[in-house]
Amino acid sequence: MKIRLSVLNDVPRILEIIDDAKALLKSLNIDQWQNGYPNATQIENDISNNESYVIVNEEDTIVATTMFTLRKEPTYRKIFDGNWIIDETKPYGVIHRLAMSKDFRGKGIANFVFENFHQKLQEKGVQSLKIDTHEDNKIMQSLIKKMGYQYCGIIYTNYNAKRLAFEKVIS
Repeated sequence: MKIRLSVLNDVPRILEIIDDAKALLKSLNIDQWQNGYPNATQIENDISNNESYVIVNEEDTIVATTMFTLRKEPTYRKIFDGNWIIDETKPYGVIHRLAMSKDFRGKGIANFVFENFHQKLQEKGVQSLKIDTHEDNKIMQSLIKKMGYQYCGIIYTNYNAKRLAFEKVIS
């Protein structure tokens, strides 16, 4: 597997994968991603900012997608009922919109993505990776806890949705 920056030609496949994730979340009665987000405009913005990534397998099939950035996440400035481990004013990485194709779930792709981004952060001397997820998204919470992420508190999205915030210190 490899991770590469997304290009505009990838958008239809990325949206297919996001639709797979939306269907999974809906089947689990999780209202995350059930309001039209993420959409093509969001993905195209991520691509233009060089923050959209696809994960491709040996056959060059796109099997997953994510957004990764070193830009500060505005909604992370205020955290409730907790604190970030590494102060929010210091550089950090952020992952958003991680989704797998339904045909490739359970194959270690998410671990591969996180480990890849941890390595990128280490190379740049950045100390932490932050992520948030829906309070009912137990699958993501389990994954990130297994990878050593610590629960830090609650943040609210720019559309005022409650999210659980996690962080991992990259050593």
